[in-house]
Amino acid sequence: MKLLICDDDPVMLRVLELRLKKDGFTVLKATNGKEAEQLLTEHKDVDLLITDVYMPVVSGLELVSYVRSSLHNNSMIILILTCVNVQETINQALELGANEYWTKPVNLDEISTKIKNLIEHD
Repeated sequence: MKLLICDDDPVMLRVLELRLKKDGFTVLKATNGKEAEQLLTEHKDVDLLITDVYMPVVSGLELVSYVRSSLHNNSMIILILTCVNVQETINQALELGANEYWTKPVNLDEISTKIKNLIEHD
């Protein structure tokens, strides 16, 4: 199972990477939406995308839109993981095609279990 984590916070990116690798996932990383778009173009076999909302260059919401409309990929699971807890942003993310919207901080054990459940039920 291959995951792409996109977050401009290097600490969050590293913590998620280490935990998810420990759980047996192959992990790709990007620090902004533009890098993530490039990785998704190169790696067509990404099963799940975890992205923050507010990032430089290309936002997480723009990235969700890119995956769903430009890549025409409706099978990839998209998880928004962000500090932004504003209903309008949540609605927009889900309308653009995100499968889940979770707010930080997160419990690493919980996120790992939730990701496994998302994949199993997809």
